[in-house]
Amino acid sequence: MPVIKSAKKKLKKDKERTQRNKIISDNLKKAIKSAKKAPSEKTVREAVIRIDKSVKNKLMHKNKAARVKSKLSKLIKKTGTKITPAKSKVTPKNKAKSA
Repeated sequence: MPVIKSAKKKLKKDKERTQRNKIISDNLKKAIKSAKKAPSEKTVREAVIRIDKSVKNKLMHKNKAARVKSKLSKLIKKTGTKITPAKSKVTPKNKAKSA
């Protein structure tokens, strides 16, 4: 056990991070398994969202994420269902008025 106050704080933060990372990685594994078991647009999209979140939190390398997403998209191609792109919620920025 740590003796120094800052080391105690770090241990506490590490436990919290470990717990949070475990939840994210467990959800990721479940999403990937369900997408592989029943490849549909909904399950694959959910898995891709989870993969992107795990990359953002540095739980998975971006190249591995790309590899897994590619594999999932190939499963959808095999089933013959078409993937519709998600609607973008980003609005275009207002152009500055020229004076």
